[in-house]
Amino acid sequence: MEQQKVKVGVVQAAPSLLDKQSAFKQIAAYAGEARRQGVELLVFPEVFVSGYPRGMTFGNRIGSRTAEGREDFRRYSEGAMTIPGEDTELLGSIAAEHGLYLIVGALERDQEFSGATLYNSIVYMGPDGRLLGKHRKLIPTAAERLLWGQGDGSTLTVIQTPFGRIGGLICWENYMPLARTAMYAKGIDILITPTADARDTWQSTIRHIACEGRCYVLSSNQFATKSLYPKDLASFAELEQMDEVLSRGGSAIVGPLGEYRVEPVYGREALLVAELDMLQIAESRFDFDVVGHYSRPDVFQLHVNESTQSNVFFKSSL
Repeated sequence: MEQQKVKVGVVQAAPSLLDKQSAFKQIAAYAGEARRQGVELLVFPEVFVSGYPRGMTFGNRIGSRTAEGREDFRRYSEGAMTIPGEDTELLGSIAAEHGLYLIVGALERDQEFSGATLYNSIVYMGPDGRLLGKHRKLIPTAAERLLWGQGDGSTLTVIQTPFGRIGGLICWENYMPLARTAMYAKGIDILITPTADARDTWQSTIRHIACEGRCYVLSSNQFATKSLYPKDLASFAELEQMDEVLSRGGSAIVGPLGEYRVEPVYGREALLVAELDMLQIAESRFDFDVVGHYSRPDVFQLHVNESTQSNVFFKSSL
């Protein structure tokens, strides 16, 4: 690590649902504002491109689907991006223009096979505009499994920067003790936690993780309202009884002893900014290093499969 201090930013906002251009417009605007405040690393919420479809059922019932739900899913999938692809090039141009690490929650389309499977992903862009990596959510939560496939261990991405190692787990992946342990073992210094969880208990989670991993935690959630949903959704009627505020936020920045550096913000869009002293990570691990002197490998061991998984293999005949 060469750089002792880094200024980071966390965005709490939401795009118009299904509108990729709305998402990119906001990313560019927040990147410009963040850079004016001296931010070098900027984080956006879970599936910011192109929105977390809270409250939508996509016409799904056990044993049946509706034509309207299929239409809405098609429209939702049209907002997905390929990684790499034209959309990552656009993100790269934004990152390079402002000279910052840009970390964005994105709806990703599979490129390997049918192109129909979608993933809930994090994309990492460098300050030079290069694509540094991605992470696919390992387990979509509950009804999310209807929308997104499961990632594998090949995208447990951790990236070395001048100020330390960064990487992320998405929303309830952070409740998976073994996933956290894998990230700790990779030497994570700043853990990115894009989320859609606005409950009070989420705050307990991110503070515990910071204290457990002796790392900084940057938690980014959307502030989303029903007005951001297109009125011509085929199944819009099912949303009419929902509250106007669909996600109240709760984004926060937490230090390596579990203390807030920026307390959670609720009920509005926000850009949270904090300067992190990276030397405090080593200081915090003086009495607790979860995968070092406070581990017991003679009792507990974790084996992580980081190979890419596939159920189809092609072999050329001779």
